[in-house]
Amino acid sequence: MFLTGFKSDMTGGKALALEAHCRAQGRAFLRFDYTGHGQSSGVFEEGSIGAWAADAVTALDELAVGEQVLVGSSMGGWIMLLTALARKSRIRGLLGLAAAPDFTRDLMWNTFTEDQRQQLDRDGHVDLPNDYDDQEPYRISKPLIDDGWNQLLLDDPIELGIPVRLIHGLLDKDVPWKTALRIQEQLTSDDVEVQLVKNGGHRLSEPNDLDRMTRTLDALLAGLP
Repeated sequence: MFLTGFKSDMTGGKALALEAHCRAQGRAFLRFDYTGHGQSSGVFEEGSIGAWAADAVTALDELAVGEQVLVGSSMGGWIMLLTALARKSRIRGLLGLAAAPDFTRDLMWNTFTEDQRQQLDRDGHVDLPNDYDDQEPYRISKPLIDDGWNQLLLDDPIELGIPVRLIHGLLDKDVPWKTALRIQEQLTSDDVEVQLVKNGGHRLSEPNDLDRMTRTLDALLAGLP
């Protein structure tokens, strides 16, 4: 089950590569769009981490059968952890790709200028530059920031005892690679491995990145009891 990143959708390179890989192995695979993303209804600016995590839990409950491995990219890595905590009996393993738990606090609120914080309170949103695909600026809403405080994970132990694999690029300009080390420190599982990719950026979507992703997934699946 693939969990996409912030303002991404289920037609991205990683999602499609995983689907093709699972099909070739005869494995079931699920990809979907959160509310306000891709083909789903709703307004992106009205969304929040909690709401999108609820979407993931609903997809797990309604569309997936049996135990699952979750693969989460960037924000999807946060959603992945929240989903696993909400449905511990259903999740066998996790694979995070540039996973970004707590980013609304650590990478947004904590880096906002005083003017940006005042704009958020005054206007209900603040616009941030978007370096990908020449898109419009990211409009960050007050509900996103406010709800993020209720979903934080890295300040306390993350009570999961399942195998977890984390891949993070050392050249990631959006989510610091040390985030992967923070995640593994907080996870209570003893079976956690971190791969740091010397020339890897945030997207991890180059052919070699996709190969690494599927190899890591295969090894994770092979090691499950």
